[in-house]
Amino acid sequence: MERKSNDIEIIKLQVVSNYKVISMNIEGISHEESMIFPNGDANCMNWILGHLIYIRNAFLNILGEESVWDAEKFSCYNRGEIPLNRKDEFIDFEDLKSYLNKTQEKLEKKIDALEKINPENIDDIATLCLHEIYHSGQFGYLRRILGKPGVIK
Repeated sequence: MERKSNDIEIIKLQVVSNYKVISMNIEGISHEESMIFPNGDANCMNWILGHLIYIRNAFLNILGEESVWDAEKFSCYNRGEIPLNRKDEFIDFEDLKSYLNKTQEKLEKKIDALEKINPENIDDIATLCLHEIYHSGQFGYLRRILGKPGVIK
């Protein structure tokens, strides 16, 4: 099997690894638990997952793929929004998990089909991967705040 160029391999590893970490940390979290804002204002799991999906759609768009949802309809999850003020717009956590799975399928399929990364997209892609790593780590702390055992050993 011919290996892809290093940049594509690195991006694929980031996307797959982030998905595993996110999936493990959101496993067994109910919708009600996902809506808890620690300290009354720290971002809840529901918003963080929705936000990651929102930004994954931008990642898909950069790679030339369609989003999995309408950005306007789900704008409550956009960067710069104040989640507490828009919590009534949040969707069910299981539905968010389904959207996450759709983004993963589309990202992996698109990355597997890539011949090369457009050099003008490298900075954006690297930033999007970093963004996802940053937020995926927050799920680990939120799990523990909700009284669940940690899953990354």
